[in-house]
Amino acid sequence: MALRLIGRLGRKPSSLIFNSRPITTLIQNPIQKNSPPQQQQQKRGYVSEMRKTAFEDRICRLIRNDVQYELDRSPLTQLVPKFKSFAIDERSGEQWIRLNKKFGDNEEIKVEVTMFQVSTPPAKDSDVTTANDLELYISMVVDIFKDEENGILEFFCNVWPDSVEIENVFMRAQDGMTGKPYMGPPFDDLDDELQTSLYDFLEERGINDELAAFLHKCMPHKSKNEYIRWMGSIESFVARKK
Repeated sequence: MALRLIGRLGRKPSSLIFNSRPITTLIQNPIQKNSPPQQQQQKRGYVSEMRKTAFEDRICRLIRNDVQYELDRSPLTQLVPKFKSFAIDERSGEQWIRLNKKFGDNEEIKVEVTMFQVSTPPAKDSDVTTANDLELYISMVVDIFKDEENGILEFFCNVWPDSVEIENVFMRAQDGMTGKPYMGPPFDDLDDELQTSLYDFLEERGINDELAAFLHKCMPHKSKNEYIRWMGSIESFVARKK
């Protein structure tokens, strides 16, 4: 009985046999096994940066491919500085251009032209609208000044490939519109003879079918220039490093 008791006392506790490292090592580094090594953290950061760079490079490559496709279709051209007696301001980076001219002794004419818009023809029974049915037109505002004592005669127009269509005509102050001024009735509601006279008024000042045809040739260049400029700005931003 005494020998059995001595034998039991001579055995090492199972908790000390389980791990061959000294207890002091386990106490000094209690969480070393669960924390990722510094090298793994650096590797993960490197892989993440590589993926980010690859993603940005792909965006830049797609942009360059698209720009090259546009340039292959037609070269990039600047707008002409003049059309007849109108001086042209391209308004780089904006969605419109401005034309200016003098007329007579005391008139100044300013024309603001926006990019293309799409007109859908009226729906007809059993008809389906296709891309061939859509028409492009340009919105145009014509301001005619005389002197500081007078207001501004303003025309809102739609410009079609071969004609100018007046939508509204009204007077406004030179310092802009405030509130909700009366802008007159729809142009089509005016007397037919008055409508003709107002078209002649614009015709005499160079706002005519010839200008309409020029704008429909000019604005595609403006649209393309702005598109390529916009794409270049995005590529530059994406490619910029911190």
